[in-house]
Amino acid sequence: MASGEQKFPPQKQDAQPGKEHVMDPVPQFTNPDYKPSNKLQGKIAVITGGDSGIGRAVCNLFALEGATVAFTYVKGSEDKDARDTLEMIKKAKTAGAKDPLAIPADLGFDENCKKVVDEVVKAYGQIDILINNAAEQYECASVEEIDEKRLERVFRTNIFSYFFMTRHALKHMKEGSSIINTTSVNAYKGNAKLLDYTSTKGAIVAFTRGLSLQLVSKGIRVNGVAPGPIWTPLIPASFKEEETSQFGGQVPMKRAGQPIEVAPSYVFLACNACSSYISGQVLHPNGKNQMLLHQNHDVHIDCVSLLTW
Repeated sequence: MASGEQKFPPQKQDAQPGKEHVMDPVPQFTNPDYKPSNKLQGKIAVITGGDSGIGRAVCNLFALEGATVAFTYVKGSEDKDARDTLEMIKKAKTAGAKDPLAIPADLGFDENCKKVVDEVVKAYGQIDILINNAAEQYECASVEEIDEKRLERVFRTNIFSYFFMTRHALKHMKEGSSIINTTSVNAYKGNAKLLDYTSTKGAIVAFTRGLSLQLVSKGIRVNGVAPGPIWTPLIPASFKEEETSQFGGQVPMKRAGQPIEVAPSYVFLACNACSSYISGQVLHPNGKNQMLLHQNHDVHIDCVSLLTW
């Protein structure tokens, strides 16, 4: 995972959500050098969009760190990825953790988010960690191409679901719990071709900061992670073949990041022993994207290397 020139084989998936198992190469969700140390022992974690990409890597590390994991996926489109992830978590989970759950849901609607939360609470009795991570994106050359239907779809998945999942999960969270929202480097630098997606990611930053102030008196921390270009199914499902082949080459490290290089950020923020005095902040595993240097109010960790922390 060192810096250096990197290109992916040209590839394109025709629909979202993308499928991890058909990608070439398959994204890296684990690292043999990662040394778990029971940072999340006894915790119940819910991860949206946990079947692939960053979500899968987070599920795996949380399980290794002792958490009981439930994740959501899109039924019909992500069934195989969800099954694969469920098996990975079962193998990774510690002796004290309960069996994981994979829950199919369209999180863009409040009633579906409530059903997810209810199922988790029925199985485990509580929620200690909520990772809002589900997302979709589409390219466009002009704002004129973004019609009402598409705009609503992107906002429902990328930010409505964060509100809905949070409002229902909070009923079952207590002091010491943690909420972590996935935003994006695009919220800070902008992206002309991903205008609606970028807008939702900016909304997530504001949501994170506002919610952290609202919940601080309850002892619940709210933070975010803003990944740079990371090799996930969202990439071949969003971009043209030639764009996919050069993905990540624009950052100073000259390569895309892997999900396992982002996942430790979530472990750090979820672990009270490591980040109990951090709330309303955003970590930036982004391959040292120079365009973020003026953002002084967030915690910047460039291409986070927390694997040995």
